[in-house]
Parts: sequence; C-alpha cells; structure tokens
Amino acid sequence: MPENDIKAISDALKKIQVGGITAYKGWGRGKTIAHEIHASKGTEIFTPEFSERYIIEVIVANEKKNQVIEAIRSNSKFGKIFVSDIVEAFDIQTDKKDEQTI
Repeated sequence: MPENDIKAISDALKKIQVGGITAYKGWGRGKTIAHEIHASKGTEIFTPEFSERYIIEVIVANEKKNQVIEAIRSNSKFGKIFVSDIVEAFDIQTDKKDEQTI
C-alpha cells in the first residue's frame, strides 16, 4: 500500500466517523517475487526477500465493519483486509471497557 493511500483511507474513515487508525511500516513477502534491484553500480542483481509495506489497524464496532471495508477498498488498489474479533478491550486511564473504549 503506497503512503498516500494511508492519507486517503484516513480521510475516508473520518467521514464515516471512525476515530482511530494506527499506521506503521513493516517488511513482508507475498506470493509474487519482488522486483530485482541493480546493486554495485549495476554489476550485481539483487532480489530482496522482503519489501516495505504499510500496515494499518482499525478497530470498530461490528456495525461499522462493512463501511470501513468499503472505505479502505475504494481508497487503495493494493493490500489485504483481515477481520478479527476483539474479545476484550480496556482503557488504561478510565474504567471504560469493550465498545466504550473505541
């Protein structure tokens, strides 16, 4: 996912009143082979094992799940979306828990 997609996704999530998003860089490998890189002034060819990726995490109530998926899909052409259940959530500063923490 390109870096400018993260801004577009963030803006789209704000429009549907999703307050929090976490984005970070990671390294990964997919099914496809990475592009070759010419190193040592073009005399060597290197195929990296991993490539740089941006990862975003969004936690929302189940009712917003489909809106979030659509917002992400309409603002990025690459990547994967994984949906997981959050069993429990706690706010460290308050007594809020579960959906109140979102």
